[in-house]
Amino acid sequence: MEGNDNSTSKDYYKILEVDYDATDENIRLSYRKLALKWHPDKHKGDSAVTAKFQEINEAYNVLIDPDKRFEYDLTGIYEIDKYTLREYLARFKGMILTCNGLGISHTSTWTEQLTDRNEFAEEG
Repeated sequence: MEGNDNSTSKDYYKILEVDYDATDENIRLSYRKLALKWHPDKHKGDSAVTAKFQEINEAYNVLIDPDKRFEYDLTGIYEIDKYTLREYLARFKGMILTCNGLGISHTSTWTEQLTDRNEFAEEG
């Protein structure tokens, strides 16, 4: 992902044929299956197979690393027309359905500030 503008236009989850909320174990299993299927040694001299294998490796390297996966999930492709409703909701359900998916605690800082001000006003 570093410096590669092309990476944000790829859907790594689709490349690895996993769900958007796939566990690390599911990602590893799918990667191994696809890497064996598309390994260049099995398809001697086919540059398309080599490109597919490199794409699979790129997707795996991003999705298996928690920091890179988090960054990809935040900055990856968001083109709604490329997803079915089920795929879109599966990918973004953490952000859509829960505050914690957006990194917002259930008690926001605004609520805490208002509570602190009210307590200060009652004391004074």
